Amino acid sequence: MERRDVVRKAEQLVEATMNGNDASHDAAHVFRVRDLALSLALEEGLSSSSDSMEIVELAALLHDIGDYKYVRDPSEEKIVENFLEEEGIEESKRMKILGIIKAMGFKEELAGFANGEYPPEFGVVQDADRLDAIGAIGVARCFTFGGSRKRVLHDPAIKPRSDLSKEQYMKKEEQTTVNHFHEKLLKLKDLMKTKAGQRRAEKRHNFMEEFLKEFYEEWDGRA
Repeated sequence: MERRDVVRKAEQLVEATMNGNDASHDAAHVFRVRDLALSLALEEGLSSSSDSMEIVELAALLHDIGDYKYVRDPSEEKIVENFLEEEGIEESKRMKILGIIKAMGFKEELAGFANGEYPPEFGVVQDADRLDAIGAIGVARCFTFGGSRKRVLHDPAIKPRSDLSKEQYMKKEEQTTVNHFHEKLLKLKDLMKTKAGQRRAEKRHNFMEEFLKEFYEEWDGRA
C-alpha cells in the first residue's frame, strides 16, 4: 500500500481512538508532533531515506494510542501493533516503529531505557513529542491535563519530587499541576536527542521559565 494511504488511515485511527481524551493528549497534539517530527527529520538529514521518513511519520502519529494515562480497556494496548500488521508494514519497519513508541516516554527515560544507542528516527520522534510538552503549548497542555484530573493548581506546602523513579513518576497522588514543570517539563531541554531539537527547545524552555517567574509573583501578590 502507498505510504500516503497508510498515513491517511493512521490519521483516521488517531481521530477515532483519541476522541475521548482531553485536549492535552488529543488528535491535535498528535498532528503537531507529526509535523514537528518531519521538520526535525529534514534538519537532521533523514529525508534522503523514504523508509526513515515513513518510520518517523507513523511512529509520531501512533505514539499516544494506548497511552497508560487514558487506556480504558487492556485491548487498546494492541491497537497500534494490529494496525501496522493489517496495513502490511514490513516487519523491520514495524519493529522500529513499535520500538520507538515503547521507549520514547519520559517514564522510560527515568527507567534508563533510552540512555544507550538509539536509531536517528527515535531521537527525532521523541524530541518532537517533548517540544510539544514545553513552551506556550506545553503550558497550555499542562494546565489542561491537571484540570482534567482535578489536580490542585499550586500549593507551596507540596514540594516537587526529586530523583523520581519510573514507578514514582507514574503515581500522581498529592501532586500539583505547577510541580509538573519542575518534575518533568523544565528537564526536557537537556534531554533532547537531536541538534535540531536542542535548538528549538531553548526558546520554549525560556518561555516556561518566564511564565513560572510571573506565576509565582502573582501567586504571592508581588505582581
